Amino acid sequence: MRFSKAVVRHRVLILILSLVLMVPSVFGMIATRVNYDMLDYLPDDMDTVKGQTALLEDFGKGAFSLIIVENMPDKDVAALVEKFQQVDHVETVLWYSSLADISVPKELLPKALYDKFNTENATMMAVFFDTSTSADITMDAIREIRSIAGKQCFVSGISALVTDLKDLCEQEEPIYVGLAVLLACLAMLLLLDGWLVPFVFLASIGMMILINLGSNYFLGEISYITKALSAVLQLAVTMDYSIFLWHSYNEQREKYDDHKEAMASAIQKTLTSVVGSSVTTVAGFAALCFMTFTLGRDLGIVMAKGVILGVIGCVTVLPALILVFDKPLQKTKHPSLIPNMSGFAKGVTKIFPVFLLIFVVLIAPALYGYNKTNDEVYYDMGQCLPKDMEYVIANSKLSEDFDIASTHMVLVDAEVPSKSIRSMIDEMDKVDGVKYVLGLESVLGSRVPEEVLPDSIREVLESDNWKLLLINSEYRVASDDVNTQLNSLNAILKKYDETGMLIGEAPCMKDMIETTGHDFQVVNTISIIAIFIIIALVEKSLSLPFILIAVIELAIFINLGLPHYFGQSLPFIAPICISTIQLGATVDYAILMTTRYKSERMAGNDRRSSVSTALAASIPSIIVSGMGLFAATFGVALYSDIDIISSMCMLMARGAVVSMLCVIFILPSLLMLCDKLICATTFGMKKYSCSHKADSPGNPCGHKI
Repeated sequence: MRFSKAVVRHRVLILILSLVLMVPSVFGMIATRVNYDMLDYLPDDMDTVKGQTALLEDFGKGAFSLIIVENMPDKDVAALVEKFQQVDHVETVLWYSSLADISVPKELLPKALYDKFNTENATMMAVFFDTSTSADITMDAIREIRSIAGKQCFVSGISALVTDLKDLCEQEEPIYVGLAVLLACLAMLLLLDGWLVPFVFLASIGMMILINLGSNYFLGEISYITKALSAVLQLAVTMDYSIFLWHSYNEQREKYDDHKEAMASAIQKTLTSVVGSSVTTVAGFAALCFMTFTLGRDLGIVMAKGVILGVIGCVTVLPALILVFDKPLQKTKHPSLIPNMSGFAKGVTKIFPVFLLIFVVLIAPALYGYNKTNDEVYYDMGQCLPKDMEYVIANSKLSEDFDIASTHMVLVDAEVPSKSIRSMIDEMDKVDGVKYVLGLESVLGSRVPEEVLPDSIREVLESDNWKLLLINSEYRVASDDVNTQLNSLNAILKKYDETGMLIGEAPCMKDMIETTGHDFQVVNTISIIAIFIIIALVEKSLSLPFILIAVIELAIFINLGLPHYFGQSLPFIAPICISTIQLGATVDYAILMTTRYKSERMAGNDRRSSVSTALAASIPSIIVSGMGLFAATFGVALYSDIDIISSMCMLMARGAVVSMLCVIFILPSLLMLCDKLICATTFGMKKYSCSHKADSPGNPCGHKI
């Protein structure tokens, strides 16, 4: 109670400190770098990651791009190559003019080599940068190349993807927050009992969101997914805590004449319930930190931090704001639109076997759809972007004009003899889907001495430690075909050089597929175990954790199973994150109802009346909370052109509604069915196991005990 009274006494100081903290938070948010490259989150010990590092250190090359030029005379293309060479951080541009003087007709090149880089109306060049794939300066270089190139040139490669993604995110992110705030505000205006209350809530939550985003500065950088979702998620998830405090404050005002005393009491009561409620949410986000694909850790840390800040704001900043604006808040109150739910609750408990049957019937199709959805996810980040983005158009041109869908790079030990490398190239050329393998040996042939090549070409393809080969493939990144191809190429490579490394976007994506498949199981298991333990401790029960998690897991299976039945493919990260977020964020609904059921049962009420009272009392809070989460995410899902953001927000919005319905209809039915088991396995409830009404305070049941 000392803490609560201190908050009330120092309310003005709390608001001043909060406003002062906004200043460094804004600077921290602006200064926090955002990473748009998903491949950066692969573990450092993988060959693909080591190979990228070796490429940068030994060859001075990081990012790589193929550029297609259509309907342009050779002399103009040569001039374009010269201009590209002058762009900051462009290390090398490989085109015909790199091999021979432009005055020599291209047709004099060996036909096999000519056909690889030219069609009737297009030519292709390779550009290497001396910076990493997703560095800010690489993205600046891509933008400059595009501005020089004009509409006849198309820039492909993962750096182009990252550049387009960054530009689109920066354009959309302010609208995400605006939509989330607007729709959450509308939901609260409709469902709460005051016209001014939502704006006070948003002010308090907004301060905590800004502090959370500002404190990300100490993490060094965050992913674009974290940046896009964290504000929306924090608003949606921590709104509950504000609602708890407001309801508690209104109850205490009826008991105390002084509104300050009422607030002190409300803070005390809210702190207990909010801390208990938030622990499951924090545990859900913390489980993401156990992913070896470290994007999960990035999102998990930021969101767990956001929930903790949300709790702090709920018991400090929000009470201070409510006390400052108490008079207008009281004057603008109105009756809640949610009616008394007692009759509805009695109806649900009366026909509870129907909902038990629905529960059983839904399990099989929901689980089937859930497993199928996980099998049908996609990993190609290009699929996240709209079809009219420059990167997507360039990739289409590359595929249409040159039949190239992905490019791999091979690093071979420089000590491996040229004869062995030629044999290796011959074998690799025969692998299904390989268009061609380009290296010093393939350019020269077996009879041409290396010395005839310009130094610029030799430096591109050879260093003191490694030789570099480029492999162009007909198969799309992250497809089953390209992964099979990579297995074959890797087997050939290791036969000639055990230390050799196969790198590039497709090999990295293959590693990502294998890594995240394992992560999904780990994160799911950890989140379920953590939340099971928390529920067991909070409810002091062995059976209730099974019941509550079963209800929310069914909701998760339904939510993640629907994309399969709708014929939708999700980005790979969505099911991993959503299963954990939905469990952590919506199990609170079940805990709220179960806690009230326990208190009614321990007060001596029978099974039916206890469940009915708990349901009627919980429905308003569950609806407000569920619809708040739905409103905050649904608008973003409809608006965003980035599929990974849109999909995750749609899953969160739908998950909130599905969880809400499962808790309202299925949980009461399971409580009715398992009442005796719950009483027998819950601390302090054994003597209440009889389902008859109490006939006296000392005797929970009219029967002898």
